[in-house]
Amino acid sequence: MSLLLRNALLLDVTTGEYTEGDLRCAEGRVAETGRGLSAPDGTRVIDVAGAHVVPGLIDAHVHVTASSADLGSLRSMSPSYVTAHSARIMGGMLDRGFTTVRDCSGADFGLADAQAEGLIRGPRLLFCGKGLSQTGGHSDFRGRGEQVHDEHPCCAGIGRVADGVDAVRVAARDELRKGAHHIKVMASGGVASPTDRIDSTQFSTEELRAAVEEAEAANRYVAAHAYTARAVNRALEAGVRSVEHGNLIDDTSVELFLRNDAYLVPTLVTYWALKEEGREFGLPERSWRKVDEVLEAGLVALERAARAGVRLVYGTDLLGGMHRHQSHEFRLRAEVQRPIDVLRAATTSAAELTGLTGEAGTLAVGAHADLLVLDGDPLEDIGVLAEPDKRVRHVVQAGVVVTSSP
Repeated sequence: MSLLLRNALLLDVTTGEYTEGDLRCAEGRVAETGRGLSAPDGTRVIDVAGAHVVPGLIDAHVHVTASSADLGSLRSMSPSYVTAHSARIMGGMLDRGFTTVRDCSGADFGLADAQAEGLIRGPRLLFCGKGLSQTGGHSDFRGRGEQVHDEHPCCAGIGRVADGVDAVRVAARDELRKGAHHIKVMASGGVASPTDRIDSTQFSTEELRAAVEEAEAANRYVAAHAYTARAVNRALEAGVRSVEHGNLIDDTSVELFLRNDAYLVPTLVTYWALKEEGREFGLPERSWRKVDEVLEAGLVALERAARAGVRLVYGTDLLGGMHRHQSHEFRLRAEVQRPIDVLRAATTSAAELTGLTGEAGTLAVGAHADLLVLDGDPLEDIGVLAEPDKRVRHVVQAGVVVTSSP
């Protein structure tokens, strides 16, 4: 199938410049760009009449199985029920212009295969399987009086418990065996977990390094959930490639990011949404009370990292009914960043982190033909991307128009 967009303003995200011309997609890839391109027989031709065209967006921190903000409840849900919710969540992401997402615990090879085969409508799915947690860590959702941790592989929870270097190696190898694109480790406490503190550090340095070694042996990498500078710095020193959240980083953290060429994936919108709506969508009261500890610090951390030149990537981390706020992250980041830098975080920088440089986040010839046709220039008004239901005219995935505005 071939698609030709005529009379477009095509954005090179790297340079931040537009080029007037046409773009043709064939066999799921960008086949050519230029002026006055010819349309082979059977090509669908859309004259976009000077509309701005940008690469499909990448959200590098999602949980497509999180149908509730009560993550512990997922363990007791039927996997088929969770899959039905995931299909709905993924379809919504695609409609908002996210053509690739990185799931940071919960999704598995079944969802990724279903999307790739066209059984589920949604973004290309980069998964880690289950996140690794120590006992009492951020993915141990047992209450204080619950002793048994059910590790059955068919359970729909987002994490698995591994204590000790050998157990961490086994867990990492097992997720890699199942095709994980990356390994997720819980290196600090979190909001949604019931028995830990946000300011705790989790896993020993040796355990963190074991996960990194196993990922690197498989030519993969480790993403670490961490909030405080103490937790972030330990994770970076152990060799993780990306830090998720990082709301309470310090100057030493910034130095370590730069020294190790690591990435920071802030997720500002989830704290805003959890504060406003978390309890409505299942967040337990004890978890809701934790939100304030990280809410105000998020923008400060983003500004600190951006000013120093840390590599920043777009992430949202939304749960339950709050997934609909996914695009609001653009507005929040624009409070401290230029629009082009926010857009790079959701395209080229996210592609670099996930190993998709030249494949996603770009309109270059040979890349996946994932793109958005917009009503407005996002470099002048980032709100164009924050209001997909009003401003995204077409979403194209693999050269096929998958969403069109009325």
